[in-house]
Amino acid sequence: MNKILLFNPKSAVAKHRIPNSILSIAASIEGKYDWAIVDGNCEADPLGKLESYLETGEYKYIGFTVMPGPQLRQAVPFAKAIKEKFPHTFMIWGGYFPSTQSKAVLTSGYVDFIINGPGDHAFPALIDALENNTPYEFIKNVIYHANGDVIKNPKEDLFEQDPLPALPYDKLHDFYAIDKWYLGRTYLGERTMAYHSSIGCPFTCSFCAVVPIFEARWKAKSAQHVYNDIKYIKDKWGADAVEFHDNNFFVSEKRTVEFARLIKPENMSWWGMARIDTMDKFSDASLAAVREGGCRIIFFGAESGNNKILDQLDKGGTQTGDQIIRFAERLKKFDIIPEYSFVLGTPAPTAKEVQEQIDFEIDFIKRVKDVNPRTEIVLYTYSPVPTEGSALFKEVQAHGFKYPQALEDWISPAWENFDMRKNPLTPWLTPEMIDKIRNFETVLNGVYPTVTDIRLNDLKRRAIKLIASMRYKANLYSHPYEIKLLQRMWKYRQPEIQGF
Repeated sequence: MNKILLFNPKSAVAKHRIPNSILSIAASIEGKYDWAIVDGNCEADPLGKLESYLETGEYKYIGFTVMPGPQLRQAVPFAKAIKEKFPHTFMIWGGYFPSTQSKAVLTSGYVDFIINGPGDHAFPALIDALENNTPYEFIKNVIYHANGDVIKNPKEDLFEQDPLPALPYDKLHDFYAIDKWYLGRTYLGERTMAYHSSIGCPFTCSFCAVVPIFEARWKAKSAQHVYNDIKYIKDKWGADAVEFHDNNFFVSEKRTVEFARLIKPENMSWWGMARIDTMDKFSDASLAAVREGGCRIIFFGAESGNNKILDQLDKGGTQTGDQIIRFAERLKKFDIIPEYSFVLGTPAPTAKEVQEQIDFEIDFIKRVKDVNPRTEIVLYTYSPVPTEGSALFKEVQAHGFKYPQALEDWISPAWENFDMRKNPLTPWLTPEMIDKIRNFETVLNGVYPTVTDIRLNDLKRRAIKLIASMRYKANLYSHPYEIKLLQRMWKYRQPEIQGF
């Protein structure tokens, strides 16, 4: 009666990733409590599968991992249905969404506890407390509802990663064959795996959802530990490429280079996320070693070419607009593709200033493309995150921005698109501004189709580039219907929405 059911809600329509977050929770209770996992990406009827376990009467606890956006589409109605049908089940949520929107989650009436950040220690401690009827009020990283109030227990210091128990890949394989479900064909390879080598980030960007969770803290597994895990999956199930889903993989130059040299003999391609000002400090020898070790593309949060906007976003560090361009050019000689994301539509005192910012970023992005045409460009529309105390969040609140108060409101199409940073729902942006951003994105993706869309052949690339180039050169972005039609026909993939 004390078994634990773990649920990974559906997050993608294809190329499913190893559910590392929920698997780390499984590792924390392995050998102490029996557990089962249901992956919403792999089930035709995931709610039915969850209920089939619960109907046995053996499962007392159910844990959901919930990211903003697509995962809410299953998490919210499933949690409600389960709580109504199995009211004595303890419902525990973890992930970025419940950690930052704890009031909406806990006042819904069907979630009992939230794990605020890493659950490797908090989750098993909470289960122990509930099993033994002992206090949970002092368990760090736990949020709960009591006497009409949301109570947040203190945060736990980040702990060393190497001593944590190994992820139970073999047991996951018993539920969902890893080689069938989790090693997909991508730009990087035929059998690409996903891996987390670190948690947190040492920076405090005020637009980033990671900051309220980790508060400028970062802990990483050693290069040897990372290599051992990846080698295990390669040897057992045939992985040939890696996506590192760390918030910031390249914090340590020493660790990065050591890993690159360890993985080099395995001939595996890999991708990760970094900061421009951090990697610009890497020596040429280190960058060469990273490329020789199989790194093909790196995601960078460029955010803006405007130094004033970088300050507004509290980007921290030393990044500047000039550096963004210079670093894109620098990476050319190492054959590493920089994938730059930009955030357009930050708040300003007047509509005229907001429009000027958007126009500046469009021109700046074209300058980046001039110095390094292989630079991948990812466009986001600024979507506020609740970074308490930040000047930027106070500014957006002053403009009248508000989050939904009820959990079920978060699964409306408008708010789902908000979480994907495509529909900002922000009062300082006009429909005309949003159209300009999206239309420029359409034209840009026509002239420079992403290399990560492996289904787009050379003939299609040349055809769409020919059509889009005339608009791009003439700065004519309005109503690009002909480009949109081709992208729709060819099912063009945007990596910021669909991954590789």
